[in-house]
Amino acid sequence: MGPPLWRQLQLTAQAIAAIRAGTSGSAAFEAVEPALRPGVQALGFQALRWLGRAEALRRQLAKRTPPPGADALLCTALALGWDAARAPYEPFTLVDQAVEAAKRDPATRAQGSFINACLRRFLRERDDLVAATDHEPVAQWNHPRWWIERLRRDHPRDWQRVLETNNQQPPLTLRVNTRKTSQGLYLQTLSAAGMAATPVAASGVQLARARPVTQLPGFAEGEFSVQDSAAQLAAPLLLDGLRPGESQVDVALPSRLDPPRGADRAKPGPGGSVPLRVLDACAAPGGKTAHLLEYAGDMPIEVTALEIDAGRSKRIGETLARLGLSANVLVADAVRPEQWWDGRLFDAILLDAPCTASGIVRRHPDVRWLRRESDIEQLALQQAMLLAALWPLVRPGGRLLYCTCSVFRQEGAHQIEAFLAHNTHARLRPSPGHLLPQSGGNVRGVPDNGLGEHDGFFYALLEKPAR
Repeated sequence: MGPPLWRQLQLTAQAIAAIRAGTSGSAAFEAVEPALRPGVQALGFQALRWLGRAEALRRQLAKRTPPPGADALLCTALALGWDAARAPYEPFTLVDQAVEAAKRDPATRAQGSFINACLRRFLRERDDLVAATDHEPVAQWNHPRWWIERLRRDHPRDWQRVLETNNQQPPLTLRVNTRKTSQGLYLQTLSAAGMAATPVAASGVQLARARPVTQLPGFAEGEFSVQDSAAQLAAPLLLDGLRPGESQVDVALPSRLDPPRGADRAKPGPGGSVPLRVLDACAAPGGKTAHLLEYAGDMPIEVTALEIDAGRSKRIGETLARLGLSANVLVADAVRPEQWWDGRLFDAILLDAPCTASGIVRRHPDVRWLRRESDIEQLALQQAMLLAALWPLVRPGGRLLYCTCSVFRQEGAHQIEAFLAHNTHARLRPSPGHLLPQSGGNVRGVPDNGLGEHDGFFYALLEKPAR
């Protein structure tokens, strides 16, 4: 027998309160004891997807905002029960158990009668109360007003579809480790285990029903990784048709980036071939680092995975170890190459830059409530600094792939327009640009399968002219 619903609602409300106070969703749900975490996270994600509607309903029910704990519990119940068709439990059951949760928690016990009165009224007048909030954009779309307005400006034809998509549950998408198996073989493995799936991208599979990844066949053996199909475009875009340069240091560089004493040309790999030198500049948790190594196949490749956060860098090692791969993992700031760079130019650099994560809201519904509009300006500045610092490290004829999991143009198209205006020698190769969530369809460079359902991403492939 599972934990009582009132206890799960208690913990869900505590997580919502923590997120409202600025804690990330991952940290808020990690604080829940493991046995209760899956159920609480499922309720929490649904509550976060409809929090805008819940807050509008609460304003209809109460003239004053109650204390944070009571408000979080009240809004959790309203978010879960406002639409009977989507409710995980009967609305009456949710109300009954939310009132029980309030009574059993010292932090909300004093507001128990208030919560009970609000929710009982909600049950009686639900249709009228919902109708009274329909005109409010935040209630209708369940995103902050500034987010809705910016998205409307950036994507005037698609903004409504994007917002609707953000409130849906995403599929579980895997990337097959082609060093150990193939897309076709792994689809057969899933089918034999009674798990329906379809092929997506060049080496991905999308499951018809999400399951715990550790219970999927081949997890311990490193036969797959969890990765959205849009994110699976990075390695093919960066590596397709690329070969190592003849020289990787005989180039005039800014004085602060002069090669340190002892820097030399790339050393031949097994069989005398020169490995492709690739940098994954913001690498944690290591999914794209692993894909670069997998996609290279038999081609010699030397990947450096850079991560500024020591704790997150450990996840890169764990990811690679499970998949049977290896890379040079460094803990350093990509903006300061003089502190970590060995002076040898890179054939290719992957810059998956820090961003608002506005394209992955389906998977992280807390993001929309954590972000502030001012974050975009700050992140865009950081992205520009990363581009400026890493571009000199690309050899002539080499490439830099800039990407973000953002739908905002300031972090995508506008960022690259500004870069090209200041680096007129750089060439923009055919690139997907802005991929909006769930847009589907084939993308140039990965013709094998459509992307299916996917997150929002931006890609720009930059090439430095050969001398």
